[in-house]
Amino acid sequence: MSEVNKRCGWCGSEPIYVAYHDQEWGVPEYDSRALWEKLILDGFQAGLSWITILKKRENFRAAFNGFDPNEIATWGEAEVARLLQNPGIIRHRGKIEATITNARAWQTIEQAQGFDQFLWGYLDGKPLQNTWRSLDEVPAYTDLSTQISKDLKKAGFRFCGPTIVYAAMQAMGLVNDHLITCPRHAEVAALAR
Repeated sequence: MSEVNKRCGWCGSEPIYVAYHDQEWGVPEYDSRALWEKLILDGFQAGLSWITILKKRENFRAAFNGFDPNEIATWGEAEVARLLQNPGIIRHRGKIEATITNARAWQTIEQAQGFDQFLWGYLDGKPLQNTWRSLDEVPAYTDLSTQISKDLKKAGFRFCGPTIVYAAMQAMGLVNDHLITCPRHAEVAALAR
């Protein structure tokens, strides 16, 4: 692959990672529930590598009943205890409890304006199109991810610091951080509404 048509270096060569890079990462997501799932999974990633979460994603989806925030918002200690026994997911009490809390916060935002509108409202509905040439240029967080993090926390969310939020923004397609040498940069940019 020439330098111009080279994938973003972070995805390596593992098939599950390449598929995620080529099919999902950076694609603008407009569904409230799916946006919430991406934020939750990025919260579970804190302190871990994304490949760890990616390999367990289907287990997470099964354990969290398809990441239905309306259902998860009703959960309590019995469900936390059940999830802490599930070896297919990251068994971290704080992250599990935060998922339940975040489901309740999601419901409030969803009812007030729509979680999709809440997130996309920061960008007037248009993804940021960055033009990074190397991974060294890509920030871990930005002023915008810091502001969204603060606003999410004000709304009751947990495990949503600026770095987690920025990673979620990349995954959700709120920002196109494919390197400009990557063929997906132009493809993802073309998907913006």
